[in-house]
Amino acid sequence: MVKIGVLALQGAVREHVNCLEAPNTEIVVVKKVEQLNDLDGLVLPGGESTTMRRLIDLYGFYEPLKEFAAAGKPMFGTCAGAILMAGQIEGQDEGHLAVIDMKVQRNAFGRQRESFETDLHVAGVGEDIRAVFIRAPLILEVGEDVQVLSKYGDEIVAARQGNFLACSFHPELTDDHRFHQFFVSIVEELKQ
Repeated sequence: MVKIGVLALQGAVREHVNCLEAPNTEIVVVKKVEQLNDLDGLVLPGGESTTMRRLIDLYGFYEPLKEFAAAGKPMFGTCAGAILMAGQIEGQDEGHLAVIDMKVQRNAFGRQRESFETDLHVAGVGEDIRAVFIRAPLILEVGEDVQVLSKYGDEIVAARQGNFLACSFHPELTDDHRFHQFFVSIVEELKQ
């Protein structure tokens, strides 16, 4: 049994919980810092990254999240969660949690009205993963230890560095749970 949390400060928390449900998975909606202590993995949902960072600071999550990552515990960030995980953000002096060696650009795919859905090949996950892009960031570049998992055209939209996953899109807004189950398998493998 693995215990995976979904950071519940903002964003599509319930949708991530639904995608993570599996026989050997206990899911925790994380609203308090001390809940991080018992987790084997953590999802950082989409939302608005600047607001999420303010809430992370307001509720004292910043250092505990950095410690969680430093302990090597798996993290999966979607959309704004990916921005929080990036080492560099275009137009900012520094990243937020900076756990993946990548540079991102906010809202790279346009505003809300430019939202779209498409099917993507995601390495290790599937050939036809449904991806929902809503004010999505773009992964501009990655370090040499970062594996590119998916591209939309020539643009990087999903990446992995060790136990850390990030994607520009919202897999939680579809009925396809394979990306989340891929994350669960990373958590299970580490716990063995």
